[in-house]
Amino acid sequence: MNEIIPKTMQALVLLSPGKYEIRDVPTPEPGPHEVLCRVRAVAICGSDPEIIRGDLAGIWPPSYPFIPGHEWAGEVISVGEGVSNFKPGDRVAGEPHKGCGYCRNCLDGRYNLCENYGLPETGHRHYGFVSPGAYAQYIVNSIKSLTKMPPNVSFRDGSMVDTAAVALHGLELTGITPGGTVAVIGPGPIGLIAMRMARKMGAAKIIMVGRRSRLAAAGKLGADILVDFEKEDPVGAVRKFSNGLGVNEAFECSGAKGTFDQAVRMVKKGGRIALIGVPPDNIVEELPFKYIVHNELAIFGSRADPNTTWKIVQMVSSGQLVLEDLTTHAFPLEEFEKALDTFVNRRDGAIKVVVEPNGREER
Repeated sequence: MNEIIPKTMQALVLLSPGKYEIRDVPTPEPGPHEVLCRVRAVAICGSDPEIIRGDLAGIWPPSYPFIPGHEWAGEVISVGEGVSNFKPGDRVAGEPHKGCGYCRNCLDGRYNLCENYGLPETGHRHYGFVSPGAYAQYIVNSIKSLTKMPPNVSFRDGSMVDTAAVALHGLELTGITPGGTVAVIGPGPIGLIAMRMARKMGAAKIIMVGRRSRLAAAGKLGADILVDFEKEDPVGAVRKFSNGLGVNEAFECSGAKGTFDQAVRMVKKGGRIALIGVPPDNIVEELPFKYIVHNELAIFGSRADPNTTWKIVQMVSSGQLVLEDLTTHAFPLEEFEKALDTFVNRRDGAIKVVVEPNGREER
C-alpha cells in the first residue's frame, strides 16, 4: 500500500537574514526524474550558519523565504515521472550539487563547477544553497544527486556522507604518497575525516594542526602528531616532524586567514596542497610566489564532492571508514536553535551536530 503523503510538513524557514522559524509549509512534489524523500537526518555544515545569518543573502539564498540544509540522508517516499532506478523505501544519501548536465564542465564530470550555476531553468540545482534544502520533514531531489545506502549504513552516518565525500575529493585531487607524511590544518569534521582517509590511502604519518578540544579529539581519533598553533609556529613544527624536508601533502581544512601560506610552506619540494576549507570572502592571502615556482608546488582548489559520494557509502558499509563517533550531538527539528548554538559554539565538545526532522532511527 502506498504511503499517504501529508499535504504540509514542518520545515526550518529563513524569513530574512538572521531570522528563521519552524513552520508548516506545503510538502513538495517530485517532477520528472525526481523523488520525494523523508529526511531522517541532516547534519549542520560549516556553511549553514553563514547562510542563516544572511552573510551571502542574494546568492545563498537567492531570495526569501528559503529552506536551507544539504548534508542529509533519508528514505524515498514517492517517485516522479521517468524514475525507474529508485523506489519507495530505498535508503539514500543526498548530495548538494546537480549540474545542468550539458555544459562542458558537466559533460566532463565536473558538475560541481556547472557553467549554468544558479539558473534553475537549465536544470541546475544546489540544494540548501540556491535550491530548497533538507531542514524539513521532506525534500525533493533529482535522482542524479542521490546515492543508495545499504541497510547497515545508518541515517546519521548517511548525513555525514557529504562531509566525508568533500574530504575525499580533496585527497583524490592531490593523491596520497604511500608511506609519506601528511599535514592536516583544521581538526573539524572535514579535517578529521581527511586524516582518516589519508591513512586508508597509504600515509604513514599524519600531523594535525589545530587547537583546544578539537585538536585533542584528533589525537584520540588517530593523528600521530599534534601541533597546537597557539603554542608553537605550525610551519616550523610540521617541518621538524618531517625531518626538515616538509610533508608530501598538506590539506587546508579550516579556511582561516594565514593557513594557505602555512600549507605552502609545510610541503616538501614537489609537494601538493589541497584547499578544502572554505574561507570568508574577505580573506586574501599573500603567498611566496617565487618559492612556489622554484619548488614546483601543486595547489588544488577543491569544491564539494563530485563523484565521491558512492565511494564513501561503500567504505562506510564495508567498515573501512568509521563516521559514527564524529556525530556528538543530535536534536529534533523543533530544537534547531539549540542544535545550531551547540555546533557554532562547540558546546560539550561538539564535532558534528545532526538534526532529525522525523525522529531518531531505531537500530
